[in-house]
Amino acid sequence: MSARYEVLLGTRYVRAARGRGFVSFIAAISMVGLALSVAVLIVVLSVMNGFERELRSRILSVTSHATLMGLDGPLPDAGTARETALRQPGVLAALPYVESQAMLVNGQKLAASQVRGIEPAAEARAVGLVARLPQAERDALQAGSYRILLGDALAEELGAKIGSTLVLISPSGSVLTPTGPEPRRRRFTVAGTFHSGMYEYDRGLALVHLTDAAKLFALGDEVTGLRLAVEDPYAAPRIVRELALALGGGFFVSDWTRVHSAFFRSIEMTKSMLFVILLMLIAVAAFNLVATLVMIVKEKQADIAILRTLGAGPRNVMAAFLTQGGLIGVIGVGAGVALGTLVSMRLEWLVHGLEHLTGIRFLDERVYYMRDLPAAVEPLDLVRIAAVALLLCGLATLYPAWRASRTLPAEALRHD
Repeated sequence: MSARYEVLLGTRYVRAARGRGFVSFIAAISMVGLALSVAVLIVVLSVMNGFERELRSRILSVTSHATLMGLDGPLPDAGTARETALRQPGVLAALPYVESQAMLVNGQKLAASQVRGIEPAAEARAVGLVARLPQAERDALQAGSYRILLGDALAEELGAKIGSTLVLISPSGSVLTPTGPEPRRRRFTVAGTFHSGMYEYDRGLALVHLTDAAKLFALGDEVTGLRLAVEDPYAAPRIVRELALALGGGFFVSDWTRVHSAFFRSIEMTKSMLFVILLMLIAVAAFNLVATLVMIVKEKQADIAILRTLGAGPRNVMAAFLTQGGLIGVIGVGAGVALGTLVSMRLEWLVHGLEHLTGIRFLDERVYYMRDLPAAVEPLDLVRIAAVALLLCGLATLYPAWRASRTLPAEALRHD
């Protein structure tokens, strides 16, 4: 019964009652402040989670899981290396490729780009960008045809369309002429364009047939390296190292986690910093809860004194106000979690609506590598945010509840 009346008393003080409009109003403001601060933290972390997930998904859809290259030039004995790679557990495909920087020229327009020579038939059976291309574009890349596929952003910069003729200038393998050495150059016909969703590739990658690239870069029958597709992308670093050791060492190995490690490190660092910074909003809301409860204690001095004269002890009074503060915290944090989750789930729709109303595009794909603002709500984040917020609210209620328990009945009733 003792615990019951303390809980009932605490919940009664939260509800609005006649003559307590202002006190109930500031209690509601405390709940709103908690809800908004928790919701903002959830939305921000959800955006960071969504950005990281989307970036990882797009990277894995357009790039190789791992690469094996020679240390000082082409990959030696690429055939043996490919056969060994295919025998490694977890390897789905081992694709030879030729890759180098080149200058693309279309009339008066030019742009630097990474030119990659591939075998379209083999690439189509593996995980990657080429597997997502239309069959007609893959068939257009035939050995000796000197056709090229451009990223849509690169094609736009060059002003190139399907059927346009480009000149590829290679910085390697210079040709001796009567006027001196000149870079190799070759005309290619644009057979199509592709869109990967990653501006880094849409602007900086061009695809040609492996044989044509080897001739352009004067590699003969050699290749730059092997691109590996594996069953578990997170195991790619281990698999490519084991492959290099199985071949006797002396190779340069890389994988998607190393190539794009700066992106993921910056995202994790940003998430940690934002969590700490935005946690200060919850702390401010918790301090506001302190002020609210102190005012309620001051306004309820007579009620506390009457309870003390009826036999309630300091612990009972303290429990009643702890219940009140805890209830305010639970309602505010619960509303914040619900609001933050709802906004995060509808964030792309809200952002598109704001862009339509203001005419401003919030995400530049040249900087953020994507056009939309993704959001992914992680249950662990919700639990962590709610736990920290409730802990701060619990700490905030200790002083007002302790102050209420120290009320002396004689002093409180002296002027009543």
